[in-house]
Amino acid sequence: MSMAQQADPTVGRPPAPGPGQRDGRTARRPLVLRLLARPEVGVFLGALAVLIFFLIAAPSVRQGSSMATVLYQSSTIGIMALPVALLMIGGEFDLSAGVAVITSALTASMLSYQLTLNVWTGVIVALAVSLAIGFLNGWMVVRTGLPSFLITLGTFLILQGVNLAVTKWVTGNVATDDISDMDGFDQAKKIFASSFDVGGVQVQITVVWWLVFAALATWVLLRTRYGNWIFAVGGDKESARAVGVPVRFTKISLFMLVGFGAWFIGMHNLFSFNTVQSGEGVGQELIYIAAAVIGGCLLTGGYGSAIGPVFGAFMFGMVNQGIVYAGWNPDWFKAFLGVMLLGAVLINLWVQRTATRR
Repeated sequence: MSMAQQADPTVGRPPAPGPGQRDGRTARRPLVLRLLARPEVGVFLGALAVLIFFLIAAPSVRQGSSMATVLYQSSTIGIMALPVALLMIGGEFDLSAGVAVITSALTASMLSYQLTLNVWTGVIVALAVSLAIGFLNGWMVVRTGLPSFLITLGTFLILQGVNLAVTKWVTGNVATDDISDMDGFDQAKKIFASSFDVGGVQVQITVVWWLVFAALATWVLLRTRYGNWIFAVGGDKESARAVGVPVRFTKISLFMLVGFGAWFIGMHNLFSFNTVQSGEGVGQELIYIAAAVIGGCLLTGGYGSAIGPVFGAFMFGMVNQGIVYAGWNPDWFKAFLGVMLLGAVLINLWVQRTATRR
């Protein structure tokens, strides 16, 4: 073998791609695989299938008023599912989200009524309480290093007991008093629980807020540094900390976002029904988490979107109301819920494997 052959740097290397060929390391993946890599694609197809199914099985769903009801049900789940999804992308859970909604509503109602204050005073104090609960959850998680599942389970039990005990102590009943004739009620109702006419159909204002919050959350995730922080701490918080991501701030602020969502839905409940049942909210946290999981958020964190939970919440609203419009036993809703959740987990697993397959 000559010296020239020994010095040839191409010996042992794979042949260069010929004309019209691409190196497999830089080749662009097919469009279908790139679409499947998006976390919201699977749930969009699932939501479309559920919609078509109930349009056929329950003809009354085709009416504008029926669809407005479906959207309303979806929005009350979707508004809370959005911050819950962001928290899950950040690698954490909040099992206290359901009862926190009731805590917020109880705070605003009892403070305003018992002290004969303007309703807006109760609303503002309730916001502070909700943010404080979120801050406390986040602070304990980052301070102790315990799983957020355990921390927020404790918060869930505390709030559940406090909601019942304090309401009975203050009002002598399990429900708050009617605040519909108090100062500021009408103005607050316009923001949190009003409706408007669209082609002769009454649409709840929560549908608008739901879409606005979804657009804002999408912009934050995809276009801001804070969105990058959320994905980073959810993927690997130690690596994120090593490159300068403020892990503590990010996680605590995500829990506080859940608190904000709980406050907003709590105010909607209060100004929709004028009173609040202190024992409600239990089990809703699982609905919010399930909507986020069905929307493509991984239980392990670091992956998901804000659009996926929108479709996930729509599926819940469609199934919940579709069963009623179809004249079926509403007890079947829980069965549909389980099927959708298991199906979403399996679809997400298949999508990830397909999207990463060469």
